[in-house]
Parts: sequence; C-alpha cells; structure tokens
Amino acid sequence: MWISPEEVLLANALWVSERANPFFILQRRKGHGKGGGITGLLVGTLDVVLDSSARVAPYRILHQTGDSQLFWSIACGSSRKEITEHWEWLEANLLQTLSIFDNDEDITTFVKGKIQGIIAEENKSRQAQEDEDCGKFREAELKMRKLFGMPEEEKLVNYYSCSYWKGRVPRQGWLYLSVNHLCFYSFLLGKEVTLIVQWTDVTQLDKNATLLFPESVRVSTRDTEHYFSMFLNINDTFKLMEQLANIAMRQLLDNEGFSADHSLPKPCKTLKNVSALKRDLDARAKNERYRALFRLTKDERLDGHTDCTLWTPFAKMHVVGQMFVSNNYICFASREEDLCQLIIPLREVSIVEKADSSSVLPSPLSISTKNKMTFLFANLKDRDFLVQRISDFLQRTPDRLCSMTGQSESPSPSTPSSLPPTPPVLGSSEVTQDRYYSSSLPTAKQGLLHIYQKGRPEDLGPKATKEKMKEESWNIHFFEFGRGVCMYRTSKTRDLVLKGIPESLRGELWLLFSGAQNEMVSHPGYYAELVEQAMGRCTLATEEIERDLHRSMPEHHAFQNEMGIAALRRVLTAYAYRNPGIGYCQAMNIVTSVLLLYCTEEEAFWLLVALCERMLPDYYNTRVVGALVDQGVFEELTRECLPLLYEHMQELGVISTISLSWFLTLFLSVMPFDSAVLLVDCFFYEGIKVIFQVSLAVLHANMEKLLNCTDEGEAMTILGRYLDNVVNKQTVSPPIPHLHALLTSGDEPPPEIDIFDLIKTSYEKFGSLRADVIEQMRFKQRLKVIQSLEDTAKRSVVRAIMTDSAFSIEELEELYVLFKAKHIMSCYWGASSSAAERHDPSLPYLEQYRIDCGQFIQLFSALAPWSCGMHTSTLAARLFRLLDHNKDSLINFKEFVTGLSGMYHGDMTEKLKLLYKLHLPPALCPEEAESALEATHFFTDDDTPQDPPSLSHLDFLVQEVTSGEEAKEVADTGGDSEEKKEEKVKDYKYYLRMWAKEREPKKETIKDLPRMNQEQFIELCKTLYNMFSEDPLEQELYHAIATVASLLLRIGEVGKKFTNNGSKKCDAQAQPVVETPGKEDSFGEAGCSLVSKALAEAQLETLPPPSNGSDEDVKDDTSISSYSVVSAGSLQCEDIADDTVLIGCGVGGAGGGSDSRRGSAPDGDWSISFEQVLASLLTEPALVNYFEKKHDIRSKMALCKAQRAVERQISSSSDHELAQLST
Repeated sequence: MWISPEEVLLANALWVSERANPFFILQRRKGHGKGGGITGLLVGTLDVVLDSSARVAPYRILHQTGDSQLFWSIACGSSRKEITEHWEWLEANLLQTLSIFDNDEDITTFVKGKIQGIIAEENKSRQAQEDEDCGKFREAELKMRKLFGMPEEEKLVNYYSCSYWKGRVPRQGWLYLSVNHLCFYSFLLGKEVTLIVQWTDVTQLDKNATLLFPESVRVSTRDTEHYFSMFLNINDTFKLMEQLANIAMRQLLDNEGFSADHSLPKPCKTLKNVSALKRDLDARAKNERYRALFRLTKDERLDGHTDCTLWTPFAKMHVVGQMFVSNNYICFASREEDLCQLIIPLREVSIVEKADSSSVLPSPLSISTKNKMTFLFANLKDRDFLVQRISDFLQRTPDRLCSMTGQSESPSPSTPSSLPPTPPVLGSSEVTQDRYYSSSLPTAKQGLLHIYQKGRPEDLGPKATKEKMKEESWNIHFFEFGRGVCMYRTSKTRDLVLKGIPESLRGELWLLFSGAQNEMVSHPGYYAELVEQAMGRCTLATEEIERDLHRSMPEHHAFQNEMGIAALRRVLTAYAYRNPGIGYCQAMNIVTSVLLLYCTEEEAFWLLVALCERMLPDYYNTRVVGALVDQGVFEELTRECLPLLYEHMQELGVISTISLSWFLTLFLSVMPFDSAVLLVDCFFYEGIKVIFQVSLAVLHANMEKLLNCTDEGEAMTILGRYLDNVVNKQTVSPPIPHLHALLTSGDEPPPEIDIFDLIKTSYEKFGSLRADVIEQMRFKQRLKVIQSLEDTAKRSVVRAIMTDSAFSIEELEELYVLFKAKHIMSCYWGASSSAAERHDPSLPYLEQYRIDCGQFIQLFSALAPWSCGMHTSTLAARLFRLLDHNKDSLINFKEFVTGLSGMYHGDMTEKLKLLYKLHLPPALCPEEAESALEATHFFTDDDTPQDPPSLSHLDFLVQEVTSGEEAKEVADTGGDSEEKKEEKVKDYKYYLRMWAKEREPKKETIKDLPRMNQEQFIELCKTLYNMFSEDPLEQELYHAIATVASLLLRIGEVGKKFTNNGSKKCDAQAQPVVETPGKEDSFGEAGCSLVSKALAEAQLETLPPPSNGSDEDVKDDTSISSYSVVSAGSLQCEDIADDTVLIGCGVGGAGGGSDSRRGSAPDGDWSISFEQVLASLLTEPALVNYFEKKHDIRSKMALCKAQRAVERQISSSSDHELAQLST
C-alpha cells in the first residue's frame, strides 16, 4: 500500500535490493522467503520483539535522487504481487515525467506530492471507523489478520507486548485481543509460537503473582492453562480481558453478539495506539458502574464526570466528591462512602445558573428543581463547558420539548428504548379468556395490604405506637434531607432503613431506592398499554403463570380472593409480554405478590422490572444463571469468612442446596413474611450485598450445630427450623402463619430470633462486603457457571441420541463441540440476526443449536469418510435436504449425527441405501438432474416429453392378483364373520398394544425404496466415480464401477422390455410386435453412452487445474490413468475390456445420424430397483471391500478441531497474498 513519505537514513540495513532505476529502489526484508540463514533468524526475531511493520510488510519501495544518501519510503507490501503492482505503476506513470526535471529537490517534492495525493484519494473511500483508528493501530490489525488468518469482520481491540510461558521458558511476543479471540505470536531465533483461544472457551481468568509466574495472567480453558506475564500495565490488560470474556459469556447465555456503539462521540484528538473499539469498551464499563451506583436504567449513558464539592445544608459543610452528568440525570457521590449521594433528574430541573465566585466558594453552580430545592456545587474545573452540556441535555428532555412547542398536556406514552412497544410473543394465539381478564374486575390502585388490613392500628397498643414513631422519624428525615428522587441519601437514611420502613411508606421508598420511580415517571401509560396488548393471549408463559397463581402466598387474605389473584395475573402477564426472553420463572410469583401488598399494580410492575433486569440480573431466565452465579459467590464468601464450616458443608453438599431458594425469593419462601419483608427493605437500599451478609450470619449463628451434622438432611432441618423462628416483634400486621413452619413444627419449638438482631449481626460481622468486590467475584463465577451449563447441555444431548447412534460417547461429545462451534462462528462473522433466530434457549438442548446448508457443507467436507473432490459440496447439499425432515432449511445435532453415523458405522447395505437415497427426491432436486443432462440434451433432437418413472405393469399385475386373492378370502370368510366377532371379543389391552404398535416408527426396508430412473442412475454413477478418485485402488474401482454400470444398464433395458410387453398385452388394440435384431443392443449402447458422458464429466472435475509449470508437470497432470482411454461411443456394452475406462461418446461420428442422437437422450421408461443395484455391486469384490472398509472419525475430528480454531474467511486476493507471504 502507499504510505506517507518517510525519511530512511540507512537504505540497505536489514534490506536487500531487488530492483532499481535512477529514481526508485524495490527492496525485500532479509530473512523473508526461502533461505536467510542466521541473518534471517536474527532479523525475524528483531521484527517480532520490536513490533516492526516489516513482519507484515516485508517489501518496500524507496525514492532516491542522484548521489544523495537520503531516501524516502513511499510504499510497502505484504506480498511480491502487491509491491510489483506499485512498482509497475511508478515505471508507467512517473519515470518519464521525472526525467524532465533538472533539480533533485523538485523531483523529490513532485514524488512526495503525488504519493500524498494518492493516499488522500484512498482515505476518502475509507469508512469513518477506520479513520478514527491511528495508522499504527491499523497496521497492528492488519498484522493480526495476516498472522492468524482472521477475516475482516474480526476486529482488534488492543495489543500488548508480553511473554507467554511455554513450559518453563518465557517467549517474548505480542498479545492481540480481538472481539472473539485471544491471540499470541512470538518468533525468536527461528522458534515460532502461535496461540489462538476463543473467548467462549475460557473457563477461568485470574491475575496472580507467584514465584514461578511473577505478576501474570492465567487463562484457563477446558483442556489447558496459559500464562502471560511481563505486561507494561497488567491491570488495564486484565480488565479488558475480563470485558471480552464477559461479552463471550453473554453470547453463550442469550446469543447476544457484540455490536460497536457508533454513536460514541469522536475524541478531540487522535489517541495513540487506541482503537475505537477499546474506547467503546471503556465507555461501556464506565456506564455500567455509573448505572449500578445510582440505580439508573440500562439505556442511561454517562457523558462525563468531574471533581467538585456539594454544599450539604443538613450538615452545614462542603462534601468532596464527583459530579456525574448523563443524558437524563445529574448525580453526585461523595468520596467517602455513605457520606452523601444525590440524584437529580433533568425532568425536575427548573434553573441552572452560575453563582458568584469567591475565595470560599470558587466556581459555584446552582441547580434548582421544581419542588423548590436548590443544590450548590463548587470547585468545578470547567464550569462554562459543564453548564453548556447541561443546557444541551435540558433542551432534549421530553418535558422541555413539550413546553417549547406549546403543548400543555402530558407527553404521549413512550416505551423503553431497550424493548419494543409490542414485543413478539412466540406461539401466542388471540384467544379471549374472560376468566383471565375481565373489565368488571377492579384494578388495584393501592396496595392490597391497605385493602385487606384487618383491625385498626389503634387496637394494637405498643406496636402501633412504635409504627407511628417510625413514620415520624421518616417525616423528620424528609424535612431535613428532602423527599422524593432528589433526596440527600446519607448514612442516616441507611440507619432508618435498617430499623424498618413503616408500612405506609414502604411502597414509596421501594420505588425510590430501586430506581423504579424514574422508569415509571419516564414512561406514563406503558403498563396499561402492555396489559391491554397482552389481554387474551395464551402462551407457555401464561399457562405457567396460571398454574402458580394460587401458590403465591396462599396464607395471606389478599390472595384468597379473585381481586388479588387477578392483580397478580395482570402484572406477571404484562412483564412476560414485555420481556419474552424471560417470560415467567418460578419464584417471580412470590416476589410479585409481596410487591402488590404495598404498591399499586403499575408500581409493582416497575419494581419487578428493576428486580429482573437490573438488581438481580439473569436470576429469572430459563436456567436461573444469575442465582447460580450468586450461589457460587456465596460459597466463595463462606470459604473466606467461615473456612472451617465451609469444608464441612462442602462434604455434605448443603450450601448449593439451601442458597438457591434464599436468593431467588429473597428469603420470602423460607422465613416468616413479617421478617422477610424487612430484608426486602434492606435489599432495595443496599442491593444484593445485604442478602449475602444475612446468609453468612445465618450460617454463623448455626455453626456449632452444623459442624456436628452427619448428613445433608440434618443440616437442612437445622437451618429450616432456625429461619422459621426469625420473628418481627414490631409488626402491626396480624401474624401470618408460615407454610414451611406449619409443616415442620415439632414438640419443642426453638428459641425465637429477632430479625433486627439478625440484621444488626450481619452488618457487624460481615458489613465489610463491597459491591465492587461482589461484581468481581460474580464475573469469575459466571465463567464457571455458564461453561458448566454448556457441559451439562452437551451431556444431555449425547445421552439423548446415544442409543440412536453407533458413535461412542467421546466421539459424540467432540462432534457436538464442532457442531456448536460452527453455529457460534456464524454469530461472529456471518449474519448475526439469522444465527440469533436459530438459537432459542427455551427449546430443549437438542434443538437449541441448528446450522444451515452452508455450514453443513463445511462440516461434511471436513468429517465425511467419502471424499468426492469438487463433487463433495453437491453431495453434502443432497444429504442436507434428505436430513431436513421439517423443511425449515435447518438441521439440529441429532439429524447431523444420523447422517454421519450411517456413513461410518453402517454395513454395506446401509451405506448403499444412503447413497441410493441421495440420488432420489427430495435429496436430488429436479434441477440437478436436468443440469446434469444439459450437455446430452444439446446433442439430441428428441422432443418427446418424458414422464417420471412409475410402477411397472408387472407391479400392477402383482397388486391386482394379490388384491384379488385377498378379496376372495374375504368373500369366503364373510359368512361367519359375525359369529367370530361374537366368539372373540378383544379387551382393552389388545387395543392398547395395537395403538402402541401403530405409534412405533416402521423400520424402512429395501423393498420400500422407490425405483431409480435413468437420470438419477447417471448421477449415482457420477458420484461413485468421484468417490473413488482419491482411493489407492483407484483404477481397480474405476473398472469395477464401469462393469457394474454396464450390467445395470442392461438390466434396466431388459426390465423395460417386459414392461412394454405387459402394456401391449393390456392394450386391446395393440398390434403384434416384430422385434428386430439388435434392438436391445441399441438400447444398451444408448444407456452406455449416457453413463460414459457422465463419467467423462466427473473425471474432468477431478482433474487439477492447468498450471504454468514445467513440461513434466503438465505431462503428469494430463495423464489420466494407466488404463486404455477409448471413446465409449465406439463400443458396445459387451465389448468393454477389463482395462478400459469410459471417457466420452462419439457424437459426430460416421454413424452419427438422428438415430444415434436420439439414443443419447435419457429413457423415461428405464428404471432399476435398489435390490438390483445391491446385487450388481456385490459381484465386484473391489466395490464390496470399499464399502465394507471401516473408517475412524477421530482423525477427521482432530484435523477439523485444529482448523476450526480460526475460521478462515478471506477473499481470493488475500489468499494469494498469504500464499506469497508463506513462500
């Protein structure tokens, strides 16, 4: 490629000149290509260590003038072809022009200007994405594609210099991190190391420091471990690796591929060696931390943050922290944790103005809200720019737009950008179900607890007084710190939450602390619209919801009548309609029923959205991955905090059993309601860390008893009874009997545990848990859990098809890995939308991964035991159509294995039956048969339409005779049939057996196969010929198939003769036929002519393409075989010698009249059966040995597995360059 002219002082250092003229020199890097010796090894090592571009571009063109020692590099190339094109262009366009100049400086100026002009023209056609990346990074990306054979769709994120430990020896080289792969390359003194690891294969990622591997990164897969060390900045590298591995796990989980964020603002200046993708990933990481810190929606994007101070009127002091600005919010977080946090939605902002600066209050900024609150920020570094950005965002807020356009009414209901307003519901039917949705049923506009509260609080005495004191404490807090979204959140807020939120404020504060309030206000009317759209739809989710409705807190009065049940149904159905990916999962009904007690339906819906999509990610999908991940985190925390108990519990296997229900239902299913709801209070304020703290506190409180347990059941009983007796003595609600407690109540109840004491203990002993540490642990566990689920899916699929296949378990597992990898590759570099449609996690494991015809052809070519050369793709396409029973153009793993199993483990009859079917519909398309005979039809004049083969008249006669005999038998036995019916009355077992027999799939026999016509037989001969082209006994097999083809042609002709005779006997007006001698021979010659034409075409396909090599090479390529090569048109079928191969037919010979041309057309009456094909092939020992030979698929799989590490999808020009580069 042309490069911007750069000065080169030493033109011949490490370079060899190959061409030269008065103005230009073409050079090659020493050590590139064949030879090179010690110098080549040293130069190659130097290029890799120093990351020299000469490793990728070993050719260059220099510009020189006269005797000057100063050279200018103007072009480089990765192959000789590329650099030669540039050289020829210079000679053709510049050489004569430069000879006119008299001054060397003018020549150099002209050349530099010309080259820069060419580069400027090329840059105009480049995409904006490429323009963002600097030249050095684009060079590294090109280097990655060349070294590892990656396609253009594979994007490099970043690359680092490091050492890869191979054994005990570190190999210095370069680590390339792309979106889908981790790659490493090293070349030291002739020793080349190339490593490619898919992110989807990574099972563990650790950063550790040991004596053997100082400050290294360990990348673990199922098979091996890789260690990388000596990074310049190991922390940044490890964070990027975590991000890329996380994206890969997300792809395995729900098939979400990575898509770059093109709306990311461009940097003010080009960042050195930083790609746009790296900036994109950094921005994503910041956005995720920002949203998690302030509980914001998934579509909220951080615009920037700056250090500042916030004036806190309640403490009369300035708090140091950071201001965060996004498209809808201004947020503040103090540097000291829990000191102060603030969220200001821009929809609430009325005034943003710069206040007067002073020495005490430099660069202040005042923000006023609609509810008369004013926030004063100071010590802002770039206040003017910040005010401008906030003003820009204010102009885009919906309320501002409405006020600017003069609209007084509220904005129209909008829908979240992350989900469509009318999401598709798979398998739904528009069936109105009045008992599910009825307009007569009232919608809950307030919490169900308020409606069904029994007794007045005044009647409860001290408990009511305690509740009123709580309410008064919160009212004082609201007066001092503010109320609503813009409230100052401090450590005092947390203390009040830990003391219990009063029932009258619970719904409001849950919405506030979870962030659901912001989503609900931003999308007015969305819930009502969802309920209306979901009304009457019947799906799998609605059926599961209906089944679990009456299991949701059945002990509570609110859910013992239709109003509470209907409200719960509407909320769950609306969410299942909003998010079909989750739909409905067990435990959602328990959590939602608690939400409905304190909130309206719409508020409960948005709280459920916050739970499922933000606060408990992946908890409620089909495989409860999030709960399993947190279960692993809990085990890790137990190992760190309670090591002695952890070892004992691991032996019993208790932790994994108990923790799943604790996390999925937030203790609501294992603890009395009045106590568990206090944990929900803490959860909405603190997040998941409080659930971990309480879980550890429960284990710690029962440590002594658990250590004395001898089995799992005893430990479960101890923990169950402990949780049943966790009470809330301050509740004003009537006691609700806990179902689990009723079932496990004993004679001696254990002592009661106050829930407030349990929460206090959890904060005292385990309050040091941090949210960022939990997220880090979640990442490690997510790798293990998802890979474990993938392994479970693989084992389930293998068990399901093990009885239907002759492959071993190990072979089936390897085949599954290759099959799934082919699907994932299509997600990487193919059409991601179609691949996403193929993967449905709700389907059984056997149906989840499916491949299309193109992917099947690639796998068939790599794994099939029959090598057919250029005909392989045709044969694979036919097999695909044969296996695709439901005609959806996709096949699953079971169908794929069925096709391979017949080829590898079937006997000779099974293999021939498969080949036979591949040349009959639906495997053989009519277009294929027609295209195969286009050359033959070109030479024929017979325009008579030819019908497809049907049953012969002999077959009809046989059927008539059979049916006549059956009718006679029925007539003979018809007289006493009624007596027999009365004598033998069948019982129900007989009919059950008959029904079971009808349900069993009938095994196909060779007699069930249809007959094959002449066109299909010609295609079969062509396939067999291609199959034998690479066999060691090639010539013997050619002779055998020629003999069998001739025999079958004669059999078909003889069969046609009997068919014609039968038809003439059936015709009353048929005239006697006088058979002329030689008629049969002419038919045989015609069929032989067609077969020989097909074999000639097949043989031409197997020949290698003509080359420009030496005469000896050409002679070797054109010599077909050692057998005699004759024209089949000059031989009768019985004249074929043992050493003759049929190549072609004489068309325009001496006897080439109309009769001979007509004889070359396929015969529509000609047909053969599978039994005849089988019997004919059994007469040739060579063919019998070929089809009875056993093949081992393991070697094929090993080769395919080695090649599939990199799926090469490179253009032909790139292939040529790589070929040149490797020479």
